[in-house]
Amino acid sequence: MASIIVIGAGVIGASVAYRLAQAGLTQGGASVTVLEATRIGAGTSGTSFAWVNSHGKTPRAYHDLNVAGMKAHAALREEFAATPWLHLNGSLEWTDEAGQAAQRERFERLQGWGYAAERISPARLRELAPDIDPAAVGDAPVAWFPEEGWVDPIVYAQAMLAAAGRLGAQVEIGARVARVELRSGQVTGVTLADGRTLGVDLVVNCTGRWADDAGLDPALRVPLAPTAGLLAFTPPVAVGLERLLKAPGCDIRPDGAGRLLVCRNDDERDPATAPRPNPDLVEMRELVRKAQAILPGMGPVEPEAVRLGIRAIPKDGYSAVGPLPQVEGYYAVVTHSGVTLAAFLGGAVADELLRGAIRPELATFRPARFFG
Repeated sequence: MASIIVIGAGVIGASVAYRLAQAGLTQGGASVTVLEATRIGAGTSGTSFAWVNSHGKTPRAYHDLNVAGMKAHAALREEFAATPWLHLNGSLEWTDEAGQAAQRERFERLQGWGYAAERISPARLRELAPDIDPAAVGDAPVAWFPEEGWVDPIVYAQAMLAAAGRLGAQVEIGARVARVELRSGQVTGVTLADGRTLGVDLVVNCTGRWADDAGLDPALRVPLAPTAGLLAFTPPVAVGLERLLKAPGCDIRPDGAGRLLVCRNDDERDPATAPRPNPDLVEMRELVRKAQAILPGMGPVEPEAVRLGIRAIPKDGYSAVGPLPQVEGYYAVVTHSGVTLAAFLGGAVADELLRGAIRPELATFRPARFFG
């Protein structure tokens, strides 16, 4: 029986653990253990806008990979009795005059690629999001993407890990990996911060923005170029918003219990110099005021919480999924768009590691490209 350790219990690690445990039952057996340093979803998963989409993803191969992620999320509805984490209710977008040419170009490209994208009338906008103030939109063209939406990342990760546990996987919380053990280019185990060494046949690194941790052997590090962005969370407000909004300078989605999550997805900062998250930050209070202008039913609220999200982006901006060329028994799964891709990548990784398949969707996204 193969012994597999998955490092990291965010949305990617949870998806991979579930599919490995599932595949292990039918492919000669596999022992799956998930090691999480702090808590489930403590990294990027817990500080994500969690938009499920392939809205602006290029080139075509990366767009198609994200579409596969969207379809894999939707397919979970047939697999699970309930999917409380999944909100594929569509997204709405409009922009100011300066951004309309780029919006039109992107819209036409998406339609040409067969992506679900529509231009809608003001009456249709009122049907889809009646709490939007029409004056905030004006005469700007509005695009509707009915197959997009968002995921509650922590609810999703917990559900996947619970499903993995029912199939025999073990999850250790507070198990920080200090070192991956190598012998003659072969992974032999992992040593934890508490001094334990666990023997293993295969390690799957799902640590996201820690995939290039200095504690790893250089042959195991996937080079990253992370960016950071701030997210504001409102208190519960009397707004019946069901869909994700992309408005000029302000992105909004529901966040449960009446709260809204407000951010700018084009806000990309150096994590080393990003401000410490604080509800009193002037820029975040102004961001919430922009949301109020769009959804006046919010009333005069201030941010209840502000979080800093650090995006796990490989150095060239694209996913890095697969074995590393100088090491046997080590497989990396590192990507931006992790929420969108999680459901697909879980199955793809299990196919490659336990079913002997080579997934063509991953052909241009192998980590080997970083190792010359």
